[in-house]
Amino acid sequence: MARRGISLLYATAGLLVLLLAACVPVTNLPADVARRYGAGTDGGFPMAAVPAAYLTERNRRQVVTYTGPEPAGTIVIDPYARFLYLVTGPQRALRYGVAVGTQGRNFSGQAVIRRKAAWPPWTPTANMIRTNPEFYAAYAKGLPGGPPNPLGARALYLYQGGRDTYYRIHGTQELTAIGKATVAGCIRLFNQDAIDLYTRVPVGARVKVRTPAESRRYEGVVKDGPDGRLVQVSGPGG
Repeated sequence: MARRGISLLYATAGLLVLLLAACVPVTNLPADVARRYGAGTDGGFPMAAVPAAYLTERNRRQVVTYTGPEPAGTIVIDPYARFLYLVTGPQRALRYGVAVGTQGRNFSGQAVIRRKAAWPPWTPTANMIRTNPEFYAAYAKGLPGGPPNPLGARALYLYQGGRDTYYRIHGTQELTAIGKATVAGCIRLFNQDAIDLYTRVPVGARVKVRTPAESRRYEGVVKDGPDGRLVQVSGPGG
């Protein structure tokens, strides 16, 4: 029953995204943004266009000025401002909007990408099965990669000292989640952005996950607006 439920959930979400992509015009977006988030096929799987309504300034991938101390090649995750940065040079970075699940708020500090996967399979952790067996026990042997899979098109796996942290950067079919705090998942990106990040980041790349204090220092104070997306309250250091 649980397996059918999760498959139906993601199949329904995928159908909804396809309908929205067909109905929501992207002509109000810059041409390069519309092209970047257009529909396509990857690994034999269809990938819907991201509707323009979700491609807000905070959510879409862009080059920005970066003020943190990390060197080029570092991934910096800010779970509180809901940004992921790939530092590309002195004071420069690619910034991606992300959704942050409960697991994404339970870790901070340094890690290393030790594994990457395209359309990865997904297996719930022992803790997930133990705390919610009615939902997760059916997936104890894993769920194959593909559109119904909650890890989406790509996944990057974070390790510390050779140990899997179970902290993931991955794609998602739930496009409405980007820019929001959610229950499920770790750090989720639009599938188009997950693919882009995957191509740029090698195994061995360093990752920094900010604390709340570091987020305030570099991003300022933010709060959830009525729609669940962040609103800036004060500037960096506020």
